[in-house]
Amino acid sequence: MKYLFILNDPPYGTERSYNGLRLARELLKDPKAGNEVHVFLLGDAAACAKSGQKVPQGYYHLESFLKMITRAGGEIGVCGTCMDARGMIDTDLVDGALRGTLAEMSAWTVWADKVLVF
Repeated sequence: MKYLFILNDPPYGTERSYNGLRLARELLKDPKAGNEVHVFLLGDAAACAKSGQKVPQGYYHLESFLKMITRAGGEIGVCGTCMDARGMIDTDLVDGALRGTLAEMSAWTVWADKVLVF
């Protein structure tokens, strides 16, 4: 199956983005299942892809989740307009995450068998 995850919430303060990334990672754990995963970070979720975040002890570290997803063959797109609004530049992104566009998110939506929004 082909899955698109669209995340909207900030990396911390709620658990929606965390839970979306957990599920995306889980779907990629078994290569025999043949699942494909794309994640698009929109709005405040763009900050999930900011590399080098210092996370307080006891909190989940979303950079590690994103890296696990890309290492397993998943793709991470980050809304470029949302990045600009938050003062982020391409070099701020974790390895494997790329600046994306609404056109890319639209193409990924058509590609996907299932779209999950968090």
